[in-house]
Amino acid sequence: MAYPQMRDPREMEGPAVRLVPAPTIQIAGEILVDLFGPPEGRSFAVRYWDGSIAGPAPGPMPPFTLALRRPGALRRMLLPPSELALAEAYLRDDFDIEGDIEAAAGLAHGLAQRLLSPRTLARLVPRLRALPANDLPREDGNSLRGPARFRLGFRHSRRRDAAAVRYHYDVGNDFYALWLDRRMVYSCAYFPTGAENIHAAQEAKLEYICRKLRLQPGERLLDIGCGWGGLVQYAAERYGVRALGITLSEPQAALARERIAAAGLGDRCRIEVRDYRDLPGEARFDKLVSVGMVEHVGAAKLPTYFAQAHRLLRPGGLFLNHGIVVTTPYPPVGVVGRFMRWLWQPGSFIERYVFPDGELVFPGEMAQRAEAAGFETRDVESLREHYALTLRRWVRRLEARRDQAVQLVGEATYRVWRLYLGAMAREFAAGNIGVIQALLSKPDERGRSHLPLTRDDLYLQGAEQEAQAA
Repeated sequence: MAYPQMRDPREMEGPAVRLVPAPTIQIAGEILVDLFGPPEGRSFAVRYWDGSIAGPAPGPMPPFTLALRRPGALRRMLLPPSELALAEAYLRDDFDIEGDIEAAAGLAHGLAQRLLSPRTLARLVPRLRALPANDLPREDGNSLRGPARFRLGFRHSRRRDAAAVRYHYDVGNDFYALWLDRRMVYSCAYFPTGAENIHAAQEAKLEYICRKLRLQPGERLLDIGCGWGGLVQYAAERYGVRALGITLSEPQAALARERIAAAGLGDRCRIEVRDYRDLPGEARFDKLVSVGMVEHVGAAKLPTYFAQAHRLLRPGGLFLNHGIVVTTPYPPVGVVGRFMRWLWQPGSFIERYVFPDGELVFPGEMAQRAEAAGFETRDVESLREHYALTLRRWVRRLEARRDQAVQLVGEATYRVWRLYLGAMAREFAAGNIGVIQALLSKPDERGRSHLPLTRDDLYLQGAEQEAQAA
């Protein structure tokens, strides 16, 4: 997106621009100075609703412009001071981000820290209240689909989990296909060099998982939360396994079945719409994998999750569990700080509009729950930087296909996903959250894991394959 030229507003074409700022622009400018300092010292530019621009000192092009659409924008963005108020102001186009959405998400993180100060709030609130409260345009029929406010039974009951997953994934296969890779793998990719495109990086991730599981022809593989079946199909094609994938999303399952049939793999792959807790007692698998699903399980249900996985896996089998985790605890900040954090409500945007009922835990808790169920932790690898690279590619692909996305899901839903992907890229890059792959073993009756003594087979085999491809 082209960045606006930093011109004197008096030189702008079109409607006349006031030489003296309007009262509301002056108030808005004072608020922004309080929060971010004077314009010449900022890393970003601001465009007001009359077209005038306040930008940083001459130098490198700023990464983004904060475009305030109307006089009441800042009031609705910051009053009450909460993550949700800020996000919803963006969703309804009170303001826009022209340029790097990840950089803007970093700005929002800093804003939350400033608004934790009661002194800052006391100074800002009178100015915010001086801005208009009701200058929003009428609904244009292209509004956001309803937020996830369902309460169908207890948290992480089967019924409620199904509703939560369907809210997230039933945005539509065509929408996800706009910005995911060719195989529609919706999880952290793997970048051996960092320069790979999203298609190559997701292919590398699937290969890496199969190597970690040491898949062999004829083995029975269960993919818990299989998405659109990319891993199931890859493992059957390249490693000759017989694979079952389960998901709670009907549209995902339908497309996965179509792709498997088109690839001629119907005799080796099966996709079912099923809760992981409902797999029959007689089911037994040589290998298990779960990629990007454990975040939906909930901390209280982790013992059930790992116990079920342990029951389904044969002795001597392996389970690769890949999921997002918390890496940075919130520091103790006293009574006032805890109150301000309660007011800001971190995570409320994702809870309401993206991943309802999602829960993240620390890696140590994940390992503790797995081992309490009878697993042995054989390997844990962080792929945090890989997820930042993945999300940056996703958001660029989504932005490049904005018109198609808006036609499919509407402007507001497009903004949900642009904001979500950009903000998550920033969180992974900053180290606030992470993603790990844990390789778990179910030792046989003699305590054997049937794993080699070193990891050399993972990397040597991969190097040989890359050399052959070159």
